[in-house]
Amino acid sequence: MTTFNSDFSDTTKRDRVAFIQSCWHRDIVDELRDAFRQEFAQIDTRQVDFFEVPGAFEIPLRAKLLAESNNYAGIVTAGLVVDGGIYRHEFVASAVIDGLMRVQLDTGVPIFSAVLTPHDFLSEGQPEFFKQHFKTKGAEAAQACAATLGGLLPQQAVVSG
Repeated sequence: MTTFNSDFSDTTKRDRVAFIQSCWHRDIVDELRDAFRQEFAQIDTRQVDFFEVPGAFEIPLRAKLLAESNNYAGIVTAGLVVDGGIYRHEFVASAVIDGLMRVQLDTGVPIFSAVLTPHDFLSEGQPEFFKQHFKTKGAEAAQACAATLGGLLPQQAVVSG
């Protein structure tokens, strides 16, 4: 069992980032992955390793295993949890986000969630909208990852007075 690593300089020195994506709604989630890959390559030199899991529910376990490997400076996650009328998608989304937060707090490895749960996915035109929206979210995830990993090093407190 891994314990929390508060030495962020050790974490941020790692030269790799993991990207985990669920395969449900792959055509849409791939848009996020591709946008992340393109944006991150422009702003950070770390290698990105890509992993797939069947659905969003499986993302937290894979994130925990990767975080415990001590190989990654951060882990980015991507998925799409939709209300298809069969089950309560809010429970799945909540379990995924809670699990990702737990991994982050248990290990000290930053986790970035681009696991999205749209309120309305099945209406006419919505899948096409989300294909475009996921491109934006991929670039934003890359920016957040690079900014956070660059900002985790200990800094002196700013004293005003």
